Formats: sequence, structure tokens, C-alpha cells
Amino acid sequence: MSEPERSNSIFPVKTTGGQEKTVATFVANRAMQKKKPIYSVLALDTWKGYVLFEAPNSQVVDESIQGFKHVRSKIPGMMQYSDIEKYLVTKSMVAELNEGDTVEIVAGPFKTMRAKITRVEKEKQEVVVTLLDTAFAMPITIDASFTKLVERAKPEQPK
Repeated sequence: MSEPERSNSIFPVKTTGGQEKTVATFVANRAMQKKKPIYSVLALDTWKGYVLFEAPNSQVVDESIQGFKHVRSKIPGMMQYSDIEKYLVTKSMVAELNEGDTVEIVAGPFKTMRAKITRVEKEKQEVVVTLLDTAFAMPITIDASFTKLVERAKPEQPK
């Protein structure tokens, strides 16, 4: 027999900027200790200053966040799963990248350097890039997740 469908809503809570994970951890621990029915807690990197709580009603969230210094306020109303679904689906970075695109390297020894993609290896989730900030061109293979797209390659114009 399958689990019954929960009719829960998602309640956004405004927090101190940069303290989203602290709030999420604290409230989740408090809810477990007091046996409050908070089913999930979500602190997205893309949503600075907000934490989302999945619970059966607003009162459960109010009781769980009460008195914590990094909680600013609970946003009135609620969200549905469809409102945040696009943030939960992980997309492969390789699918977004093409040869000729300009990227910024966001991790590893070449962090903060810009590079041009010379080859995309989708099956390995890697890209071969040539650094733009160096005196000579040297191809480097890096994990695609270490890159951030800066500029798409311009399609070549027919002459």
C-alpha cells in the first residue's frame, strides 16, 4: 500500500542574510525535539535571506521559528510545490555549455580566471578550455561544474 498523499504547504520565512543554513538547521532540530510536523526545510543558495518550510499549517512553522534571533518574519501566505520545483531539478552544467562559449572558472587552481571552451565532453561531464588571462594558450580539462557561463559563443555569420 502506498503512503497517503500529504496536503502540505510551503511557508517562506525571512532570515538574516547569510544565515539561511543556520536557521534551517536550528529550526529542523527544534522541530524534531518538540516533535513538530515539519516535513522538510529548504535553504536555497539562490534565495538569499529566505528559508522554506514544508508543514501541514502555518501555526507549526510559527511555533518552530519563535524566538530565534536570525529569523526576521514569516511571510504571510504559502507557496505550492510547483512554485519551487524549478529550483529542485538539477541540470547538468554540460548541457548548458557549447564550444566557443566564454566561462569563468569558479573552483580549483584556476578559480576566477576566464576561459574559452574548445571542447565539451558530455559523457565525462568535462570541458576543455583555453585560459584567456595567460600569455600562452594551454588547453586545460576541468569539471563542467567548475564553470559559470559568462558569454555565449556568437553564431558565425555567412559571408
